[in-house]
Amino acid sequence: MKQNRPSLTAYKVAVLRAAHQIIDNPIVFEDPIASRIIGIRGNFEIRSQKRKYKTRLHSYLRAIVVARSRFVEDELAAAIKQGVRQYVILGAGLDTFAYRNPHTSSGLKVFEVDYPSTQKWKRRQLDKAKIPFPETLTFAPVDFENQSLADQLQKAGFRTYEPSFFSWLGVTMYLSPETMYATFKYISSSTPSGSAIVFDYVIPPSSQTLLRRIGFRLLARVVARAGEPWVNFLEASSLIENLKSIGFTQIEDLGPEEINARFFNNRADRLIVGNFGHLMKAQL
Repeated sequence: MKQNRPSLTAYKVAVLRAAHQIIDNPIVFEDPIASRIIGIRGNFEIRSQKRKYKTRLHSYLRAIVVARSRFVEDELAAAIKQGVRQYVILGAGLDTFAYRNPHTSSGLKVFEVDYPSTQKWKRRQLDKAKIPFPETLTFAPVDFENQSLADQLQKAGFRTYEPSFFSWLGVTMYLSPETMYATFKYISSSTPSGSAIVFDYVIPPSSQTLLRRIGFRLLARVVARAGEPWVNFLEASSLIENLKSIGFTQIEDLGPEEINARFFNNRADRLIVGNFGHLMKAQL
């Protein structure tokens, strides 16, 4: 993520969510706003390059994008039933949850956290698409090089004394381990029992077979072309141990087999996740 420009990866992820609505059947994750927020350019790209989006490589990417969004929103719905009323989207990009929020009657407040440049760009996209800003949404711009997440959330009205739900999708693989764990520590030390975070991560290619490492290199090359290469790879066992050491007590890890069994079982098409993406929920 370049500090002074919006994230190209955020745009590509939104295009993948929109492509899922157009290309795939059945739909795993319904996002009717995705095609609006990506604009004319994004929709033209999808419809003119359907063959590309149906290749195995792009199907892998699209599958993990929609699976992680579905997993987050399923877990959020469960948390709301347990009394959670604050939802923080870290690295929000072009996430559309706040603009189709089905939990407004429950009083759910949504905080979108991202770089100031990305949020300015998103607001322009929303204006162009005539998508209104809901009263339940607060933008929390954070320059991570010079500002504290805790300070900026506090300025945005985030209440640390209430159980909260965090999502952090498509981010950990771009961060140093120190920066990543600093965010986990903030959540564990600043929010009460019942708070949780859902995030995704990439396992090391060295832990895979030669054939799977070749597949990984192809995936990583696609991501790197956006100027935002993956730099952080995590082993599930050590990640779980570290999260427990800083206060998380309930941890659920979904590997590719579990993700495919939950979201992509018995499909006629080739929409499945590859062998490197994992989803994790950690709760205090």
